[in-house]
Amino acid sequence: MTASAHAVELLEVAAKAADSKQAEDLVALDVSGPLPLTDIFLLASARNERNVLAIADEVEDKLAEAGTKALRREGRNEARWVLLDFGDLVVHVFHQEDRAYYSLERLWKDCPVVPIELPQVPA
Repeated sequence: MTASAHAVELLEVAAKAADSKQAEDLVALDVSGPLPLTDIFLLASARNERNVLAIADEVEDKLAEAGTKALRREGRNEARWVLLDFGDLVVHVFHQEDRAYYSLERLWKDCPVVPIELPQVPA
């Protein structure tokens, strides 16, 4: 299986939103094969709890502007790992330490990486 075109569109909006708030190490995984309920996981890291919340808020705002609201959100109180479920796309915003600890890339290593195209910053 491969991720739906809709999931890829959501990914583009979410990745640009996360990048605009200085998210680091953005990785998208096509989990449509092993997970029938979603197509793509977007993983992002943040330097601190405040940055985790800023990234999560921006992703949620930009996807809402694009017509997609979160079905579920988890982790806002601790701001160490915020999960935003948009149906075809699930966004995981991690504090850097928690991302290393939970290592979702390792758990989902058999899933293909979905390319993310972000605006280039002029040198």
